[in-house]
Amino acid sequence: MARTAILERLTWRVGTVTELLQESPTARTIVLHIPGWPGHLGGQHVDLRLTAPDGYSTQRSYSIASAADGERVELTVEEIPDGEVSPYLTQVLEVGDALELRGPIGGWFVWRPGPPTPVQLIAGGSGLVPLMAMIRARAAAPGTGVAPFRLLYSVREPEALLYAAELGERATDGTGLEVTYAYTRLAPEGHERPPGRVDAALVRAVTWPPESRPSTFVCGPTGFVESAAGLLVAAGHDPALIRTERFGPTGGRP
Repeated sequence: MARTAILERLTWRVGTVTELLQESPTARTIVLHIPGWPGHLGGQHVDLRLTAPDGYSTQRSYSIASAADGERVELTVEEIPDGEVSPYLTQVLEVGDALELRGPIGGWFVWRPGPPTPVQLIAGGSGLVPLMAMIRARAAAPGTGVAPFRLLYSVREPEALLYAAELGERATDGTGLEVTYAYTRLAPEGHERPPGRVDAALVRAVTWPPESRPSTFVCGPTGFVESAAGLLVAAGHDPALIRTERFGPTGGRP
């Protein structure tokens, strides 16, 4: 049974683009219908393969942005300057086009609904994508006693925010999601904190205290992830409860 499930996840499937949503000037969400999709957990990703007419093929990994919803899957892709794949996905791809994917992949950097243990999410830039899948999975979880979530989201400037409207709605709907924004280059007028990187004071002020023993997920560029994880440990958090996902300049995950 386990072998069958693994083979199923490694099978290449063809998904059809049903909708394209512009999330920011450089990022858009690709909504796909993937027949036979086995479902996924928040935090998992897919491999995506593009093949040119001359037979040249390349693939990248992208985090899933949506909660499990039948055969519907969302990927949010940030364009990488001079990238090989992301400019096609963010500028050329059209509704009705087909994409080859396999997955879901990953079983460590995932959130599973369960006991209402506090969850701390820390995102840098497009590192929000897999964390957004966790937020959406939490919202879709049945019953009461769902884990309270806190999100610390570091982003360059307001126009670079992903899922801005949805995060605003979820943070005010009374279901236990708290969102803090840290702008590194340009903050909106009236923002309580001047532009700057996530630091020890901010971590202490807005994340769950160590004694709450939150499950913590940190995702973003390598430097950001290493810094944030270090600040958490320095603040007294148990390293065993901190899970990290990082990405580099190649245009891959998230």
